[in-house]
Amino acid sequence: MAQGDAPMLVASVLPADFSELGHAVQEIEKAGVDRIQWDVMDGRFVPNLTFGADVIKACRPRVQMGFEAHLMVEDPDPLLDTWVDAGCELVIVHAETCKHLHRTLGRIHELGARAGVALNPATPLDAVTNVLDLTDLLLVMTVNPGFGGQAYIASMEPKIAAARAEIDSRGLDIELEVDGGIGPKTIGAAARAGARVFCAGSALFPKQGETMTDRAAALRAAATEAIA
Repeated sequence: MAQGDAPMLVASVLPADFSELGHAVQEIEKAGVDRIQWDVMDGRFVPNLTFGADVIKACRPRVQMGFEAHLMVEDPDPLLDTWVDAGCELVIVHAETCKHLHRTLGRIHELGARAGVALNPATPLDAVTNVLDLTDLLLVMTVNPGFGGQAYIASMEPKIAAARAEIDSRGLDIELEVDGGIGPKTIGAAARAGARVFCAGSALFPKQGETMTDRAAALRAAATEAIA
């Protein structure tokens, strides 16, 4: 397996105890996860409310690992700088919410961050093919966004495969991430379809008698085996 094919594991903090987020991000880092995803929801684009930039900023000094902000919000443009200022070096917007996606991605770069774009299950890959030159990460949602703990939508795998083919055929340096229902039974299929970055929430947070380190290692091993 080439070095570029090595899987990356991203932890969603949605399943964490929100009153103990500082401790939670430290546990995630100790478990050997590559990055933390902050699922920012506005109660409008998705039917839930989660974190503001101040919460993320308060957790930033607790760990050294990377932060990505997944902006599930109706209008991300006015507050892009706040997520970068909070310590998110990767900012992901939804293609469905940006009136001028090319401009939005360019603005994220101007702020000194990497730019990602997410696609809901019903959104075709064609929605982003003309802005991939400005994209550092493409996130294919394998659930409908808004809630943690949802079941993986296997019918997204052809979209993942098409995205992988598009990225590779154009020689683009883009991370291909999947998010939603990723666990020991689904991560292999997403990896075989072409994903190399895997965002997991419930599958990472341990039940009694388990550790997050063991869960993270099991997920990474399953993805590595599938890629190989």
